[in-house]
Amino acid sequence: MPDTTLSTLAQIRTKVRRLTRSMSTSQLSEADLDAYINTSVLYDFPEHLRLFNQHQTFSFYTIPFVDTYSSSDTATDPLFNFKNRIISINPPVYIAGQQVLYSQSRDEFFKIYPMVNGIASIGVNGNAVLTTFTGVIGSGQPLLLKNNVMFSSVDLNNAGLSLIDQPLTNNNAIGNLYVPGGALPSLVVQDVTNFINYLTGEFTITFLTAPKDGVAINSQTIRVQPSIPQAMLYFNGTMTMRPVPDMPYRVNMEVYVRPTELLAADQSPELAQWWQYISYLSSKKIFEDRMDMESVQQIMPELKKQEVLVMRRTIVQNTNERVATIFTDESHLERY
Repeated sequence: MPDTTLSTLAQIRTKVRRLTRSMSTSQLSEADLDAYINTSVLYDFPEHLRLFNQHQTFSFYTIPFVDTYSSSDTATDPLFNFKNRIISINPPVYIAGQQVLYSQSRDEFFKIYPMVNGIASIGVNGNAVLTTFTGVIGSGQPLLLKNNVMFSSVDLNNAGLSLIDQPLTNNNAIGNLYVPGGALPSLVVQDVTNFINYLTGEFTITFLTAPKDGVAINSQTIRVQPSIPQAMLYFNGTMTMRPVPDMPYRVNMEVYVRPTELLAADQSPELAQWWQYISYLSSKKIFEDRMDMESVQQIMPELKKQEVLVMRRTIVQNTNERVATIFTDESHLERY
């Protein structure tokens, strides 16, 4: 008999019902039972234990002229539900097979790749009448960094006028402009009255009120030269590449992934060994919700024992990894 038949969701359900003395669905419904089990699997398990088997490689691909990447809601995207599926990123990180700088510090990253705004006149001043202006920012110059474009001026009442960009999701070259704090623009349809072309610098802007006569209308932008990325920042769930990619590149990294949710009665955890630990962990949560602290204390010794047993494989595996020294990179063949 395959060992996976001893570690299925059905077996875990039975074990939990026995431990919690809840053999009847009137005491604990199947839906509630599965909720306890999967809460333990998805949220408690990976925080109690970081196992060798959860340490995997993960890959996605850069998009030309896009510098930031975060969790996606598209099921076919490699970054689908990244914020929940991936517990942590661990160096090294490789882009196009080349190891790159990996940082979780904005201070470190942006000291190397500063984001300094270039402020320049669009070439025309306000006249207290016109609200719409067109032109080109730095024709023939490098790419304008997305989410960092701003147009500003002052109106007749000395109130500030400003427009900022929001990139389209279906066109890497275009961003729509809108008033900060106002309604977000369309993410899929270009607004012909308020847009910026990040590649050419072409723009059309329309302020809500006319800029004051003689007052400058300025653009504030950051210029970048697209190339193969040499560094990646991971901060607040977002990966930022520098330089900005000029074409698709494979990004490969090491991550910890959370365990898989158990949905079918014949489904087993990634490792069959985990099933008893999951059973005890789920039972503990049920007792806690019932405020049955005495039962919690009774199962804790076995819960801790199962935790040690589950962790044993990772401990043994890690003993094969020698401690890094200044000589680690030297081939052992040099001794022969």
